[in-house]
Amino acid sequence: MLAELVAVKNPNSTKVFSPRALGWFFAISLTLFCPASAGMAQDVNAAKDVIRKQIAKYATALDLADIDLASQVWRTSADISFIHPAGHAHGWNEVKEIYHFFSSSFSERKLTVRDVSVHINGDSAWAEFYWHFVAKTKDGSVIQTDGRETQIYEKTGNSWLLVHVHYSGPAMTR
Repeated sequence: MLAELVAVKNPNSTKVFSPRALGWFFAISLTLFCPASAGMAQDVNAAKDVIRKQIAKYATALDLADIDLASQVWRTSADISFIHPAGHAHGWNEVKEIYHFFSSSFSERKLTVRDVSVHINGDSAWAEFYWHFVAKTKDGSVIQTDGRETQIYEKTGNSWLLVHVHYSGPAMTR
């Protein structure tokens, strides 16, 4: 009761606010703000799910050496890039050559992705993951490699499209 009678006065203002009024102000503010935060969290989680699906599609496109499927993952423009141990591809015309390479070099391919972590920042996102690749060469030899990868995505309209990949081998242990 006493707290309701005590006024908090700002020396720069003639307005007086009671602790009860301030409490109502904060309660109303939180009520208005929290649903917006929940909606933003749902948007971020939905975006993360879409990007995880894009990563799965990326792996399938490599498994099948399917350029058409890859074009559903990548932004097919001149300003994308792909850094890999054999070089650096710039633009869609060079990036799609990687799929041609996998098609012509291997009769079977399987890219397995694990430990995916997706981060959203507005209309940009990045994903980090580890992978294991098994393939059979045209002469029947089997190769296996492991690595780690970072992918950068941009939201274009309602789609999240891949604009950059950087992959390397596993971390060196001492």
